[in-house]
Amino acid sequence: MRRGSLLTFLLLMTGAMDIAGAEELAEAAAETGGAGQLSLVDNCFVMICAALVILMSVPGIALFYGGLVRVKNMLSLLTQTAMAFSLMFVLWALFGYSLCFGTNGSEFLNNFVGNFDKFMMMGVLPDNLNGTLSDFTFFSFQGAFAGITACLILGSFAERIKFSALIFVLVFWFVLSYIPLCHMVWGGGYVDSAWHAWDFAGGTVVHINAAVCALVGAYFCGNRIGFGRERMAPHSLVMTMIGASLLWVGWFGFNAGSELSPDGVAALAFANTCVAPAAAALSWLFLEWIFQGKPSLLGICSGAVAGLVAVTPACAFVSIGGALIIGLTAGAVCLWGVHGLKKLLRVDDSLDVFGVHGVGGIAGALLTGILCSPDFGGTGFKEGWDSIGGQFMGQLVSVIITIGVSGVVSVAGFLLADKLFHGVRVTQDEEREGLDLSWHGERAYNLI
Repeated sequence: MRRGSLLTFLLLMTGAMDIAGAEELAEAAAETGGAGQLSLVDNCFVMICAALVILMSVPGIALFYGGLVRVKNMLSLLTQTAMAFSLMFVLWALFGYSLCFGTNGSEFLNNFVGNFDKFMMMGVLPDNLNGTLSDFTFFSFQGAFAGITACLILGSFAERIKFSALIFVLVFWFVLSYIPLCHMVWGGGYVDSAWHAWDFAGGTVVHINAAVCALVGAYFCGNRIGFGRERMAPHSLVMTMIGASLLWVGWFGFNAGSELSPDGVAALAFANTCVAPAAAALSWLFLEWIFQGKPSLLGICSGAVAGLVAVTPACAFVSIGGALIIGLTAGAVCLWGVHGLKKLLRVDDSLDVFGVHGVGGIAGALLTGILCSPDFGGTGFKEGWDSIGGQFMGQLVSVIITIGVSGVVSVAGFLLADKLFHGVRVTQDEEREGLDLSWHGERAYNLI
C-alpha cells in the first residue's frame, strides 16, 4: 500500500477526517517523510500504536489482574493500576523522557543516563522532530511503555501492600532502574553500544525489569494470610479473559509500533505477534491438560500472555517459524515457572508476574540470539556480532545486567519503604477485610 493510501485509511478509520480531507492530506504526506522531515504517515501510525499501548494498561492489565484477585481486593487493583500508569507519565514528562533518550555530555555517564535538556519538555515545539516523528509523538509512545512496565509489577504482591509504600517504591524504581535500563538498551547506552543486544520492544527493559521488582516485592510483603491453606480463586475469569484480549490487541501497538513506521519490519513484528501468543496459548493449554487433567480458560489466557512476552524482544528479527518456536517454548517454560519455579522460590507471587514475565522475558531474550540467525530464517545479527555465539552472549549479558540493576534497586527501594512507612504490608485486620474497604473506602460491587 502506498504511503498516501495508508494515511487515508488510518484517518478514515479513526474518524479524524472525511474522505476528501483525508485524501488531500494523504497526498501531501506522500511528498514528505525524507531524512529530517516529518512523515505524516509515520506520525499517525505511531500515535495509534501509542493509544494501543495505553489500552494495555488501562484497562487491559487492570482487568486482567483485577479478575484474578478475590472480590474484596478488586477495586484496589484497579486503583493501583490507574495510579501507577498516571504516576509514570507525570515522571516521564518531568524528567524521564529526557534522561532516557537524551545524550549526556560525559561519555562515561552517557553509558547509563541521558541529560535534562528536555526537562518538562521545555523548549520542545510542534515542529521538533525525532527522526520522521514529532518529538511529542515519540515522547507519548515511549511514555506508554514506562506506564505499562510499572503496572506489570503490581500483580506479584497484590492484596497486601500499603498504597503509600507502593507509590514510593514505584518512584524509586523508575528513577534508578527503568531510566538507566531504558537508556542503556534504547538510548544508545552501555548494553546497546558494548554488548549489541537485540531488544526490539522491551524483553529486558519492560518484562524482566518489572518481573524482578515484582519478585523482590513479593518477598518483602510475605505470603498472604492463608496462602497454601485457603482457596484463593480468581473472582472473575470472565474479566481476566477480557483483560487478556485487550492486552493481545494492544500488543500490536507495542511490537509493531516499535518500528516507528508502517513498513515491512512492522508487518513482520505484527505477524509474529499473532503467531507466538497463539502457539504459547496452545502449548500451555495442552500441557496443562496432560499434567493436570483439564484444559482451563486461565491456562490459555496465561499462555497467550507468556507468548506475547517472549516474542517482544524478537518480533522484528525472527521468522514466522522462529515465532512459533518461541511461542511453543514460552508456553512450556512459563507453565513451569508458575507451578514448579514458584514452589522452588517459596514465594507468594500472587498473580505469577515472575513466572510469566520474568521467565518468558528471559526465554524470549535468549532465543532471540539464536533465532535471529539467517540460518533459521531470521533477519541477521546486530552490528558487532557475526555469529549465533556472539549474539547469544550479548543477549545473555543484557539479561544479567537487567536482573542485576532491577534487583539491587528494588531491594533498596523496599528496604527504604519498610523504614519510612513502618512496613510495606497492611495490617492483618486490613488484609482480612480487603484493601477495597480498608484502604480505599469503596467496594468494587455494591449489591442493592
